[in-house]
Amino acid sequence: MGQNIPETTSAPTIITQSQNERIDPSNPHELSATLYNEDLAPTTRTGRTWSSYSIFTLWANDVHSLGNYAFAIGLFALGMSGWQILGALGIGAILLFALLNLSGFMGEKTGVPFPVMSRIAFGINGAQIPALLRGAVAIAWFGIQTFLASQVLSVMVIALAPGAASLQASSFLGLDTLGWICFITLWAVQLVIVSYGMEMIRKYEAFAGPVILVTFLALAIWMLFESGFNVSMTTGESKSGLDMWVGIFGAAALWVSIYGTFVLNFCDFTRGATSKNAIVRGNFFGIPLNMLFFGAIVVVLTGTQFSINGAVITSPSDVVEAIPNTLLLVLASGALLILTIAVNLMANFVAPTYALTNLFPKKLNFRAAALISGFIGLVILPWNLYNSPEIINYFLGGLGALLGPLFGIIMADYWIVRRARINVLDLYRTNPEGTYYFTRGVNYRAVLSLAISSVFALLLAFLPALHVVGPFAWFLGSGAGAVTYLILAKRHLDLTDIDGEAIAVTPKH
Repeated sequence: MGQNIPETTSAPTIITQSQNERIDPSNPHELSATLYNEDLAPTTRTGRTWSSYSIFTLWANDVHSLGNYAFAIGLFALGMSGWQILGALGIGAILLFALLNLSGFMGEKTGVPFPVMSRIAFGINGAQIPALLRGAVAIAWFGIQTFLASQVLSVMVIALAPGAASLQASSFLGLDTLGWICFITLWAVQLVIVSYGMEMIRKYEAFAGPVILVTFLALAIWMLFESGFNVSMTTGESKSGLDMWVGIFGAAALWVSIYGTFVLNFCDFTRGATSKNAIVRGNFFGIPLNMLFFGAIVVVLTGTQFSINGAVITSPSDVVEAIPNTLLLVLASGALLILTIAVNLMANFVAPTYALTNLFPKKLNFRAAALISGFIGLVILPWNLYNSPEIINYFLGGLGALLGPLFGIIMADYWIVRRARINVLDLYRTNPEGTYYFTRGVNYRAVLSLAISSVFALLLAFLPALHVVGPFAWFLGSGAGAVTYLILAKRHLDLTDIDGEAIAVTPKH
């Protein structure tokens, strides 16, 4: 599991000596083995394969995740009308479109993954802080999402082989035998996919996107026929006046907060984007348009079910389980499994894999780091985490609250302080004179900004007296991080703009 540096002029042999020793003449760019390997290197321009369709299919999968449906359907249950839900999703989509473009452009310009991008603001060593925070949140949710998908698979198995229900009678470490079989199966499938790298993930997302869109459209059409095309736009107690607008903007803010992880490390994907236009087009069709389509599906599924029996579903899974035909039920459940795997790969597997690669670049490549991430996602017994409100609310909720300040700091540093002028070569150098060396490799101004704004974000997340502004916590935390950093940041910086094409690597898989 060592590093495999291509023997080309664009990816030179890297040094293992300290800065006090003679530089290897075969390493003209003075790259450090503690910062550079093939997977952390910039992506060559010619090796970038993520088109606008590739980016669109990311959102075609992620927007339609079961968690997002549960959130949007919950708005209907809380008294928001169908039109109000569409309005909230529309406002959130516009905000997300802007934020994701800002984040995505960074990856397209530099070609580097999120842990390396973090070196710009936090220093070549300090970047471990944001990378590991993002990775820790993702790896826990990877396990939890795999567990939730395994429950869908269990329903499929029992539908096809009713005798398999007997496997639910015994359990081990909190999970029944059938649950273990289904969990390990899905866990292994995801490890196989991700072990082939980002290109395989791109291909899987491209395959899954159309399947998901067609499946949810078919479910909506089926429910329309079941209800006689009678769609209830409200539960009968719609919000109005100021309460309505607070609800709409609060829901829009929460919708953006759901993507607080993704806007942070979107560069992991856009580092392979063919152009800025590809990012904009992919985001446009995948965010505003796709989210309105998502909203329409939510309104149809909830509105038709409510018109049928006055009940509000909690998830599209409720609709799938009610399908009377076994074959159609299995096909629909299979589509939900394809969806969950697609969402898990992009949202919860890539981040910890790059974080571990960044932590041990001399020992781990992308594949090895992916396997370790998957192993951790198994040994934490995620079903026990999911069944513990304290862990979900305080541990994962607390870590999640820190992602807003991180986003604010990184965006403020890149776009305002540095004006998008980056010396990519210095991101891989340990030279004390380097742009991102700061103090022993750590920008303590960024760390202090994170500490201050994190206290603010955690108070917003957990202090009952501030629950009124809870929906806006991600924005407030992000703003606090940006403002704090802009106050503390050093102003006289080297704004040399050098691309990384000289040390870039074309992905092999």
